[in-house]
Amino acid sequence: MSELLENLADYALSADAKPKSMFSQVGIVGCGTTGQRIALMIATKGIEVIFLELSEAKIKDAFNELSEELDRKIEHWGMTEGEKRSTLSRIKGTLSYADFKNCDIVIESILSKQREFAVNIRKDIFKRIEDNVSHQTIIATNSTNSIITELASHLDYPDRCISMHISTTAPDASVIEVVRAFHTDKAICDKVQIFAKMIDKHPIPVAESAGLITVRLFVSLINQACSVWMEGVSTIEEIDMAMRDGLGLPMGPFEFADKAGIDRVERWMENLFNEFGLHTFKTPPIIKRLVRSGQNGRKSGIGFYVYDDKERKTGINPNIRHNITKTI
Repeated sequence: MSELLENLADYALSADAKPKSMFSQVGIVGCGTTGQRIALMIATKGIEVIFLELSEAKIKDAFNELSEELDRKIEHWGMTEGEKRSTLSRIKGTLSYADFKNCDIVIESILSKQREFAVNIRKDIFKRIEDNVSHQTIIATNSTNSIITELASHLDYPDRCISMHISTTAPDASVIEVVRAFHTDKAICDKVQIFAKMIDKHPIPVAESAGLITVRLFVSLINQACSVWMEGVSTIEEIDMAMRDGLGLPMGPFEFADKAGIDRVERWMENLFNEFGLHTFKTPPIIKRLVRSGQNGRKSGIGFYVYDDKERKTGINPNIRHNITKTI
């Protein structure tokens, strides 16, 4: 009996025929602090990331900062050296929108201080993305202050645009706020919810509104904490302690402001005040003073608190301490 010899490779799928997962590559426009944290959230889940920056120098800086962030995880036993190499291998930098051609979703994550200026920039970014991706690619913004319907209104295919706020203030937060624009197709919302779950986040549907849920309430809390402190009701340390130990928050409002970046908090406050005109969003004088002096929190080494080179809190900012008269 003759021996039957068959090549198993003949039965394998070719490289071109292999099935492609729904989200195998994600694009990010802007790789500053926020873009970097989003990139790591996604890359650590086994998904390829390609980010766009304005220059090779900025790409190099981004990779250096990504590496440093992962080193901090290793120091705290949250990652191994091998996992770090694997994560970084999934992240690529580019200067060209054309490199987004194979992305399943592209997330805009730029930083701009003035809302009207930011809207125009984001509209231009959305158009550039659309000109370089397939009709099936989802186009998203991570902004909490820009209205997604406004950003998508001038595109040829506004039905695939959406807003998805991935919290980088609290990177371990388990939620993503998903905002459906006026033209957004329901199927796009469903896909984004699948994507959120792929990166271990719970999607929360939110109606279009500046600040969404998290930033709007977060800003209100910080604003009132500043008022309580300026009225001499209690100290910064004790206000934080009251919110941590009294209400079970992971951090007090001043600690949280330092972590988010006080300059970022100021931008949120100004945008929300311009949008709603409510006093609860008006920037307190102490926030303005800190920003003007470059004391922006952990990233600058000083904010409401002082930090060491590893961003560990070492005490209260001596420049803003004032004495509270104890009555007991």
